Amino acid sequence: MSNTLEDKAFDALTGQEAEDRSVGSEEPGNFLRHAASLSMTKVADGLIDPKLVLSWLLNMLGASSVFVGLLVPIREAGALLPQLFTSARIARMRQRKWAWSAGSLGQGLAAAGIVLAALVLEGAAAGAVICALLAVLAVARSVCSVSYKDVLGRTVGKSRRGTATGFASSAAAVGVIVFALLLMFFGDNRMTLVIGALSLAAAFWVAAAVLFSTLKEKSERGDAEARSIAAQMTLLKEDPQLVRFIVVRGLLVSTALAPPYLILLGAEGFDRLGALVLASALASLVSSYVWGRLSDRSSRRVLQLSGVVGAVALLAALGVSALGLAAWGLPVVLFVLMIAYHGVRQGRSTYLVDMAPEDDRAAYTAVANTVIGVLLLASGLFGALASMAGAWVTVLLFAVMALGAAVVAQGLDEVEDG
Repeated sequence: MSNTLEDKAFDALTGQEAEDRSVGSEEPGNFLRHAASLSMTKVADGLIDPKLVLSWLLNMLGASSVFVGLLVPIREAGALLPQLFTSARIARMRQRKWAWSAGSLGQGLAAAGIVLAALVLEGAAAGAVICALLAVLAVARSVCSVSYKDVLGRTVGKSRRGTATGFASSAAAVGVIVFALLLMFFGDNRMTLVIGALSLAAAFWVAAAVLFSTLKEKSERGDAEARSIAAQMTLLKEDPQLVRFIVVRGLLVSTALAPPYLILLGAEGFDRLGALVLASALASLVSSYVWGRLSDRSSRRVLQLSGVVGAVALLAALGVSALGLAAWGLPVVLFVLMIAYHGVRQGRSTYLVDMAPEDDRAAYTAVANTVIGVLLLASGLFGALASMAGAWVTVLLFAVMALGAAVVAQGLDEVEDG
């Protein structure tokens, strides 16, 4: 009976017959496990968002702005830069699902440590410990990132991978929307809500680790000849499409870095913590599943469209600010920008999985993410320097970057064909 229910759910979500399985009879169950595990971890990501939730928490705990400023660089660089060093070891594993499960468990334990630190520490001590625990969480996340695309490629068919991840993003958005609404309407209990949300995030990561470990992944011989770090970097010479993809993805980091500068344009008319979390979650809810289905048809087109939508949103932000309509206009613009951001996340993930040769998925992922980690740090510094000329100039530069990504993406190959 369970198999029948799995098949029906699989058919409904993918729009394809359960018999049409390119990776074996276990695909419907694996598809649902992917969707459920990712839903939990994406909810956890939204509940612990360093840009919003942890920044607010450190401010409430009396930590200095130095620690607050370290949160996003630690989270982004920590999740990307270590992958070049871990991908070879993961590539040698017979079943890579265990790497993902270990990474998810590590994130859950780090999140639990952040809760404990918030309850017993204040000031600089709280800032230092929470930043250190966030670094642990980020490194654990990097293990999940470098292993996930390979597991997805082994257990879910090519034409259904974007659907699995897109559905998870949309489903997870519902939980984050509830959190955002609670923050907006129960402001007097905000600290309790945040501590509760971080505790729930820790539980979700642990539960996801357990569920993901039940995937039916074939035990195959690991890649004993997995590329060394130097050999992985030679991929940049061997595959021009990888280089072009990295350039596109690098330009599209503008959609991730721009939101704080929209706030500086004058969006004083809405609650920052609750409304920003709400805008991001709503954007994920209404767009991620659609982006996922579109990515299964052409992830290149998704990257292009995301760049155009992001550029339009950023230019619109400048317009509403110039017209004095920021109080209500910028929240709407932020919502549109976050739709573009979720398109970028969906498109880049699907494109990389479908582009990379099966034996080199981990290496492709590690090289791309390591380079992007460096570009994120550079772009963050670039944004900080540009902000000295004003938020208007910074937002305009980010709009140009997003539009440039759409242009460069025109030269990417269509990797979903065949």
